[in-house]
Amino acid sequence: MQELLYRVQLDEIFEGPMDLLVHLIRKNELDIYDIPIALITEQYLQYLEWMQAMNIDFAGDFLLMASTLTQLKSRMLLPVHEGEDEEEDVLQEITRPLVEYLQMKSAADQLVERNLLGENTFIRKPDRGEFLTGADDEYIKIGLFELIDAFQKILERIPDDHRVDMRADEISVKDRITQIIDILETKKSITFIELFSDDPDKNEIIVTFLAILEMVKLMLVRIVQHLQTGVIRIFYL
Repeated sequence: MQELLYRVQLDEIFEGPMDLLVHLIRKNELDIYDIPIALITEQYLQYLEWMQAMNIDFAGDFLLMASTLTQLKSRMLLPVHEGEDEEEDVLQEITRPLVEYLQMKSAADQLVERNLLGENTFIRKPDRGEFLTGADDEYIKIGLFELIDAFQKILERIPDDHRVDMRADEISVKDRITQIIDILETKKSITFIELFSDDPDKNEIIVTFLAILEMVKLMLVRIVQHLQTGVIRIFYL
């Protein structure tokens, strides 16, 4: 009997549904006070569908947000009576919590910068110099959804008719983690694109994605993006 498909359990290490909304707003270069509900709802559901296809278990909060967005989208389609401004009311229901969330997130980030959360928050806090290779280099930490975007771009290069078999006896995430660690122990860091062969298949791409997620959960790696070039680099912690 074959083993079940490999599953990744999202937890507090990864972003939540509000982070996905923020990511979509930034990705589409939208005004947070004028969000196209239909577009954001469609893209949000596409991300959830993709994560489910990758056997990623996400919290119920993601589904709750999906339900909320769908309801707001439906309300936007209802006829509006004279003197009512249903669209503005609907936008406020999503804009207000988003603004509050960003304010809290900004405050939390400032606490981290001041080391007020305590040194035990991280296994090891790398020095800034470890992430720089030149005087003009500057990196920012990226999250789950930026990583999903990067993997989706790699997958788009694979023909649609390429069959994917995610059976555990053909793909070993643990073995892939070991391979990546072996590389990082030698190089200390590697670019995202270097993780793949010149002609990768979907199996290779998917198992690498799952392996990277597990390594992030285990705090084995830190993933950053070069501001000037957009190149994603993975550092070994």
